[in-house]
Amino acid sequence: MPSPPRTHLNPERTSKHILNAQVSIRAPCCRAWFDCAQCHAEQRPDHRLRRTTEMTMLCKKCRKAFRKDLSDPEQWEESDEFCPWCDNKYVLEAKIPQAVIGVEGEDLRKDNRMIKDERMRQPARTDLDDAPRPPQMELTPEELAELEELAG
Repeated sequence: MPSPPRTHLNPERTSKHILNAQVSIRAPCCRAWFDCAQCHAEQRPDHRLRRTTEMTMLCKKCRKAFRKDLSDPEQWEESDEFCPWCDNKYVLEAKIPQAVIGVEGEDLRKDNRMIKDERMRQPARTDLDDAPRPPQMELTPEELAELEELAG
């Protein structure tokens, strides 16, 4: 059985744009391997990715290369979504990384101090809260001026 072709591709390296890329694609313009078109644009800003009807791909599971003819999308079958060597399905819904803000902590079953208690704290009640209050007195403007003179 022939050994897989040698490439400078690191199959453990993955795209930062598509987290579950199952194949790498050989760019027809520069003949280098990339996981996605955005990776090509970042690493080779001197030229654009050239379109082609035949794509050369490298399976990341078995590390073997294969070609797919994309000239007629009407003839695309479900069997075309799998590596011809190892049957690894490479046509998957792309998992795109999302920014997440979170708090790392221990297992909540052991230490639950990080859980926010949504209940409202009630102020401690005293007997004075229920006591009757004296009626409020309203001062005339003359009495108010007299109090300000005494205070000042």
